[in-house]
Amino acid sequence: MLTLEIEENMNTQQTSSKATVLLQLTNVIAGYGSGMVLKGVDLTLNRGDIMCLIGPNGAGKSTVLKTVSGLLPPKEGKVMFENSDIAGQTPKENLRRGIVHVPQERSLFPGMTVWDNLLMGGYLIRSRKVIQDRIDEAAHIFPIITQRRNTHAGSLSGGEQKQVELARTLLFDPKLILLDEPSIGLDPKSRRLVFEAIRGLATAGRTILLVEQNARSGLAAADQGAILETGLVRITGAAATLLEDPEVARLYLGASTMTRPPAKTQQEN
Repeated sequence: MLTLEIEENMNTQQTSSKATVLLQLTNVIAGYGSGMVLKGVDLTLNRGDIMCLIGPNGAGKSTVLKTVSGLLPPKEGKVMFENSDIAGQTPKENLRRGIVHVPQERSLFPGMTVWDNLLMGGYLIRSRKVIQDRIDEAAHIFPIITQRRNTHAGSLSGGEQKQVELARTLLFDPKLILLDEPSIGLDPKSRRLVFEAIRGLATAGRTILLVEQNARSGLAAADQGAILETGLVRITGAAATLLEDPEVARLYLGASTMTRPPAKTQQEN
């Protein structure tokens, strides 16, 4: 049974009560055809935080992102974004609300330059000044935009391509960025650059919901963590606490043994 320290749970609840909730899922049930992957997901994400979803394959992590972005309408439950229920809204409608979904698959146009790929993010914007301001922000956070602007995206490394994808999200001025496995297939150096870029987005005031199979790296970059199992959120808490919890490490972080005795604990969800 997964657990967290009582003291940490109390601190997390106190912090959450003072924070502004941006996204809240309540009893969300969703799936494909007759098979329900999410079986009553409850999740709260505060504005300005990075939350990392971890758990075994098939737990429903990517399905959570698709449900929030509108790619997969839920069968039941509420998806509250800025106090409005967006369950069943289309991806285009949610994009206009400020929800940007960066999928696991590469989404750049390989035959186009880095700069042209960046500009593709501004296709909905009519104001040239707004576009320029957002380009300036993207270039500030991701210097590769100007350093490699005339390079074909297909010739970039995996980590560089992911940085361009993240930079492009800023042209939508996102309130919430959904990232699905941003480090998949990357070497350690590229993975480090990607997570540094994610922290840069958070520093710039963006809220991020992250799915990451490399649980240690994902939690290390996050403020909050949530563990999914069999379509349910089994536990949530501060990412640093999840990283240090011996039972979480044994079950999800690849630790073979518990490094310290368990403290007094309390189950969540």
